Amino acid sequence: MVVSVQNHERRGRLLDLIRVRGFAALEELVRELGVSESTVRRDLDALEEQGAAKRTHGGVLYAGGMPRLAEFDERQPANWAAKRAIASRAAEVIGDGETVLLDGGTTTYEVARLLVGRSLQVVTNSLPVANLFASESRSDLVLLGGYVSPRTGVCLGPYANELLGRLHVTTTVLSAAGIADEGLFNAHLLLAETEQAMLRAASRVIVVADSSKFGKKSLTLVAPLAEIDAFVSDDGLAEDWRARITAAGSELIVAAIPPEAADDHESRPSPRRRHA
Repeated sequence: MVVSVQNHERRGRLLDLIRVRGFAALEELVRELGVSESTVRRDLDALEEQGAAKRTHGGVLYAGGMPRLAEFDERQPANWAAKRAIASRAAEVIGDGETVLLDGGTTTYEVARLLVGRSLQVVTNSLPVANLFASESRSDLVLLGGYVSPRTGVCLGPYANELLGRLHVTTTVLSAAGIADEGLFNAHLLLAETEQAMLRAASRVIVVADSSKFGKKSLTLVAPLAEIDAFVSDDGLAEDWRARITAAGSELIVAAIPPEAADDHESRPSPRRRHA
C-alpha cells in the first residue's frame, strides 16, 4: 500500500506528539492535528502495526525504541512549524545516493524523518536519528561511537572525532544553538569539537536553523559563516540577516511556513526551558 506524502508527514507528526508526551488522549490528537477521529484511528493503527505505538483505552502510548531524552523532549516542540518547513526544504536539496552526515539537533531530526525510505548512506552521532534508519533496508547506516550524552542522546568526544577523521561524506547537515556575526555557535564544548570534525568530513555543509537562532551566541564558536555552504531557515528571518549570509558567500534557502501551521504554532504553549 502506497502512503501519500501528506499521510506520511501527518503520521510523522502524530508519532512525534506521542513520543514527546509518552501518552496522548485520542481527542487531543484529533484537535492538534486538525483531522477527523477516523483518520487519527487509521494512523494509530498503522503506527501500532509498525510497533511504534500501543493503543489503550482512550488514547495511545509511545512504544518506539528511541530512548526518552530530557533535552530533546523539551526542545523539539519549540518553533515546530518552522522546523518542519525548514526540514522539508533541506531534504529537497539532498539527492538520492548521497552520503549524508546528520547531527543530533531537533531540526536535523525533522530532516532525518523526511529522508527515511530514500537510497542514502547515513552517518550520524545521534541515537534518535539512528533509530529512524536502524530497520530501514534502503539506507546504509553508520553510527559514530564515543561518549553518549544522556540528555541529548548524541555521541561525542575523541572516539567520535577519530572516526570522523577517516570518513568523507557528500553533505553534512548541522543544527545550531546560535548564529551571530562571528559564525555558528554551540552550547557544548565536546559537541562543538565533534561538529568541527563533521565540517571537515564534508564536501558540502548545510545548517538548518529557525529564525529565532540568528543574532544569538552560545558557549563555543563552531565555525565562521563563510565555512557554511548553505543555510536553511524560515521566512521569519530578518532582512539584515539574509544580507549577512549572502555576503559571507553562503547560499540562503528560505522555507515558507504555511499560514495554518504558523497559526497552530502560535497557539501551542511553549515548553519550560532550563536555560534562558
